[in-house]
Amino acid sequence: MPLSQLPLDRLPIRRLGPDDLLACADLSENRGWPREEHKWGLLLAAGVGHGIDDPSGKGLLAVCVVTSYGPELAAIGMVLVAERYARQGVGRRLMRHVLAEAGDTPLSLYATSNGQPLYEELGFTEVARAEMLKGSFTAAEPAPERSVRPATAEDVLQVLRLDHEIFGADRTHLITRLPAFADQLRVAEQDGEITGFAALWPNMETHVIGPVIARDTGTAQALIASLAAATDRPLRTDIDTGHSALVTWLKANGLEQITTNAVMIRSRPELPGDGNRRFAPLTVAAG
Repeated sequence: MPLSQLPLDRLPIRRLGPDDLLACADLSENRGWPREEHKWGLLLAAGVGHGIDDPSGKGLLAVCVVTSYGPELAAIGMVLVAERYARQGVGRRLMRHVLAEAGDTPLSLYATSNGQPLYEELGFTEVARAEMLKGSFTAAEPAPERSVRPATAEDVLQVLRLDHEIFGADRTHLITRLPAFADQLRVAEQDGEITGFAALWPNMETHVIGPVIARDTGTAQALIASLAAATDRPLRTDIDTGHSALVTWLKANGLEQITTNAVMIRSRPELPGDGNRRFAPLTVAAG
């Protein structure tokens, strides 16, 4: 039977690859999101995209990306359904497909208020909230003094060890892509030991700060201030609301809340790693 004659619940779900980048960006635009082609490139390279082709031949009908961090965790992001197929069960079907493929692997995601009821129905539980902040950084309230410098190739092993310890799972396939993906990658150090790192990467008219991994709030502030000084673009970042001191400092420096999202997880009681030192994700789409 031709695809155009199949009901929505029988349309095939396929793996996506780099050749699907523009179709994914088109679907983002269709739902009123930025195209974010640079981010899509990273997600499709480091993760696994799942998509349903529109039987009318108009690109993708639905898409999501799963970024795996081994048996401890995988993150679901960019769950999108074309406007013309919204509220017809397509998103639920795609999510059930992803859950079946994941098996016993715990899954995490950042949920909007619109998407949260579906994720709760599928067994996800809210474990935290994240605040999306955006604005031009003013540096009105200085960061504490820390030693911050551009990362070098010699820092890679230390950065990977620190990230694994704090994130709680192996992100080597993402972190090693940061030097090419980000415009700036900086580390904080004390007595020759790396105590944190953060990246600044381009996304449409903004620069996104993430990930931010740091020993303490002061180190996170120093990393962010150093990155902010390297760009004239508005900044965007997503901070766990548990880091209230950092959120307050960012707002004092010109950033404003855009929205909040629920951090949700399935098949384990909480996220792995150390949330006290994990300040911002690389992107909410990758957990």
